[in-house]
Amino acid sequence: MNIILKNTIRFIVLVLIQVAILNNIQVSGFLNPYMYVLFILLLPFETPNWLLLSLSFLLGFSVDIFSGTLGMHASACVFMGYVRPYVLNYLSLRDGYEIGTYPGISYYGFAWFLKYALVLVVAHHSFLFIIEAFSFANFSETMVRIIFSSFFSLTLLVTSQFLMFKK
Repeated sequence: MNIILKNTIRFIVLVLIQVAILNNIQVSGFLNPYMYVLFILLLPFETPNWLLLSLSFLLGFSVDIFSGTLGMHASACVFMGYVRPYVLNYLSLRDGYEIGTYPGISYYGFAWFLKYALVLVVAHHSFLFIIEAFSFANFSETMVRIIFSSFFSLTLLVTSQFLMFKK
């Protein structure tokens, strides 16, 4: 399947899952799963930075439109897209990444994907929840939200990798 078509379908499906199902899941305000970030995580290694940031903005803006969150998801996704090349560089294999692959469990294994996703999900959630709170008055509550939501989102992302995305 064409890589553009595949990523377009992934974009639409993840946004629909997020706005139709996952946005309705909240446990005491501390657990907010965000699976839509999987789109940014699974973009090919060869994606130019300008396109990565543009797609990140479009993804976050799409979730913002349906959630009424006024750019919070867009800014958190752009931050995640900005940090992604640095994380990939830090986690790069000795021989580099194979051309034509994407950063998924099926190509680079569970441990590598877990480290990669953990750093980016925590970065995204930290940015999102700090912007949402817009103060450090309830810093401990914000940290609890970041930890719980990151753990639950990461569990969803890894599970989806095992269930849906195979070579």
